[in-house]
Amino acid sequence: MTKKYLLLFTAFALGLGWAIRGHFGHEWGAAWAGAMGALAIILAFGRPDWVRNAPTLAALGGIGWAIGGIMSYGIVIGYCRGTDFLNVAYGYSMLAVIGGLYGFLGGGFFGLGLESTDDKKPNWAALIAQMVAGAYLTWGFLIYQLEWFMTPPRSELWAACLGAAAALAWYLYREGFHRALRVAAYAALGAGFGFAFGNFIQTLGAASGLSYNWWNVMEFTLGFCGGLGMAYAILTSRWPEQAKPVNGANWFAILFLFLILPFINFTAAFEVEKLAKLAENLSLENASRFISNQRMIGGITMLLFISAALLGWRQYQRQAFKLSMASFLFFSIASYYTLFGYLVKGFFFRPYSLTYSDSLYLPILLLLGGWWWWNRKQAAWTPDEKGLVSESWNRWGLLIAVLLLLILVITTISIHAHGELGGAQIRFQK
Repeated sequence: MTKKYLLLFTAFALGLGWAIRGHFGHEWGAAWAGAMGALAIILAFGRPDWVRNAPTLAALGGIGWAIGGIMSYGIVIGYCRGTDFLNVAYGYSMLAVIGGLYGFLGGGFFGLGLESTDDKKPNWAALIAQMVAGAYLTWGFLIYQLEWFMTPPRSELWAACLGAAAALAWYLYREGFHRALRVAAYAALGAGFGFAFGNFIQTLGAASGLSYNWWNVMEFTLGFCGGLGMAYAILTSRWPEQAKPVNGANWFAILFLFLILPFINFTAAFEVEKLAKLAENLSLENASRFISNQRMIGGITMLLFISAALLGWRQYQRQAFKLSMASFLFFSIASYYTLFGYLVKGFFFRPYSLTYSDSLYLPILLLLGGWWWWNRKQAAWTPDEKGLVSESWNRWGLLIAVLLLLILVITTISIHAHGELGGAQIRFQK
């Protein structure tokens, strides 16, 4: 496998997942996207030991990326739509922080799964307890004691995610899971930059007057850059043989990925009120039939995909599965999520047009399929000693300095590229 393929395949996969996540939102939409990113890496890298644990690893990636879904960032985006340097710079900087927390937690959980071996396994109960304690104490101290508000008057649960990320970082460092810590750090760097830069694109898009879902472009960019960072960290590390699969864990992960997670998203996104509003926006005459049909199709979709996943994994356990299990799982969950995204947006009830951002979901999915088909017969990735990267405080000091410089550059361009846009917010008064 080529490095370019491994990086871009993961980046486009997580970018697609994060774009679709915008139609569902919050933790459960992010979990689906995170699972897509994890499975993309397993498929692209092609390691048999990772494939044997693919459902569990995908679930860990999904849960990790989902944690950040509790954070609010709508007002932070509003800070970037003004013309005052301090407020705009603050907005882009805080988006980098929020995106970084998404990536650190998602990359850390997935990396910890990859680094688990028969001789060295994480104590998940202890880790979760420490993260919960870190989240609660940090949130309480920063918000209720110091009153360091990022998004007033919105939720300040970014502080809880910060505490959870700090606890995760300390656990990974203390217990010697240094590869997982690298994955968390680079996923954070990528997602942090991706969120800030994606909103820069959104702001310029809004200023241009072109009618497009620029918000969705921002979401894609967050996932793309986060996936790029996660794949880079994995690509430049030497990974041990993973722990033997726990069959019960993989079966539960299949249920989580293909039934529990979609069902929760279904109940939230296929509410009668939301579908009624969608029917009104689409100018449909028979709204009640549309609502019942959409809910029925969603239910049938869940039934078909969970049945296929359970049957496929059963056949794989019997060594009777003829296709790559990793490709089956990835393209199943990617198609599943894409179809759900189309259903909640009424995609099949309006003309196809590239002016709608969701019109690009299927082409991106087909692009991923073509890439995989072209590279499917190549050997699994083996690390090149020349490609391995050693970390240092100087290296990370430089990376963070470059990130801050880029934020200052896009801030400067942003405030001179437009007047005050609709939805602009003020954090600091002049």
